Amino acid sequence: MIAILVSACVLGATDVTVVKNRRLEPNDNVAKVLYAAGLDEPTVDAVQGALRATGFDFKKARAGDQLRFVFRDQQLDALDYRRSIFTEWQVRREGDRYLGKKGQLEKETQLAVVELTVDTSVWDAAKAAGEKPEIAVTLSDVFAWDIDFYRDVQKGDRMRAVVEKVVSKGRVLEYGNVLAASYVGSTVGKKKSFRYRLPDGSETYFLEDGTSARKTFLKTPLKFAHVTSGFGSRFHPILKYVGAHNGVDYGTPTGTPVWSVADGTVVRAGWDKGGGNMVCVRHVMSLETCYLHLSKVEVKEGQRVQQKAVIGESGSTGLSTGPHLHFAMKRGGMFVNPLNQNFPRADPLPKTLIGDFREKADALDVQLEAKSLARAEP
Repeated sequence: MIAILVSACVLGATDVTVVKNRRLEPNDNVAKVLYAAGLDEPTVDAVQGALRATGFDFKKARAGDQLRFVFRDQQLDALDYRRSIFTEWQVRREGDRYLGKKGQLEKETQLAVVELTVDTSVWDAAKAAGEKPEIAVTLSDVFAWDIDFYRDVQKGDRMRAVVEKVVSKGRVLEYGNVLAASYVGSTVGKKKSFRYRLPDGSETYFLEDGTSARKTFLKTPLKFAHVTSGFGSRFHPILKYVGAHNGVDYGTPTGTPVWSVADGTVVRAGWDKGGGNMVCVRHVMSLETCYLHLSKVEVKEGQRVQQKAVIGESGSTGLSTGPHLHFAMKRGGMFVNPLNQNFPRADPLPKTLIGDFREKADALDVQLEAKSLARAEP
């Protein structure tokens, strides 16, 4: 358990303010931390009662939760319990009792134009532009059907996006929806997508002419990863012979989320002697994809999954020399190279919606091509 003790100021002969910061560690509970901070049993009971009155669920307390105690003249005056930048509970002493409330973070959503120019990677480009690196993940979702963010990205490629930023006191807390985005690259050419709400309430991305940006299959099963071994023959480092490599290996740390590249049904989810933890998904057009060496499997056989659904986490199980994902694809029962496939796009917008889409897309395009709006500090 980590504790930091700070003496603040001496207000009088006996009036001293002391602040203690503590954090829940594995196997801790709230009561244990309260006692460790120096509270007696009646105060612990009163504080827990005040928290309980706010709807606080003690069963959901978890390692990493932070507690800030303020003592005045050796008596607890205030307690702040923070779970995240968005979630906090406050307990305050009023006379001889303690009252609790759930804190409300003042925040607002602003629109901003984000501009990135790639030098080494999209992740580094975000940091160089003064943005939080998470924007790289957000943008990779928009272009996941057309761009492999390791193989296709080249130095000098440029991205612009009209994006929602959740801001508090001038600082960006997180990114919301990308409303419009463009990518200009030496490998992929120029791509531009606009977010549009359909009559059923769902939202997805379309190209300038109303063609769906969504394809039946994603380019890769990972947001960011590099190919360490391609499709074809290779020498197996464990079995010590040259054989067929019926898929593509992506180098990625253990625990990286792996998503299904298309809608389908899980036909296998479990252990394989060579592949370790693996998942196979059957799709349309007699296609099947398999994901091997997972550290964790998140689906069951017979389960329907949607494109971009997380089906497991990468690992190094089975015959593996290190953390990576082996991704294989079959067409009609025969292995094919996943990197060479070209898949059709989803249905375009119906003609009845084209006018409304163009009106909204044109307005976003003006912002997309304009100078950046005022930027909040990341």
